[in-house]
Amino acid sequence: MGRALSRVEYVTMAPLGKALIVTGLILAVLGAALWGFGSGSIPGPIPGRLPGDLFVRRGNFSFYFPITNSIIVSIVLSLIVAWLRR
Repeated sequence: MGRALSRVEYVTMAPLGKALIVTGLILAVLGAALWGFGSGSIPGPIPGRLPGDLFVRRGNFSFYFPITNSIIVSIVLSLIVAWLRR
């Protein structure tokens, strides 16, 4: 009739461990880089304000949301993750 399930399958946690270590190292390097720059600006190809970023100033209130920078960072991170999955 039916086949009995006698075989035990084991799930390894090694890939998750490797991913956590790589993620931790990346965060540590980014944290050290941000800590090292005392001026608060991150050097590199992405400037502070790009066309497409939202900036609203009304009286003593100002709001800045870097949409373009967010899209660029998202694309770069997606490419890095796709490259690491290979």
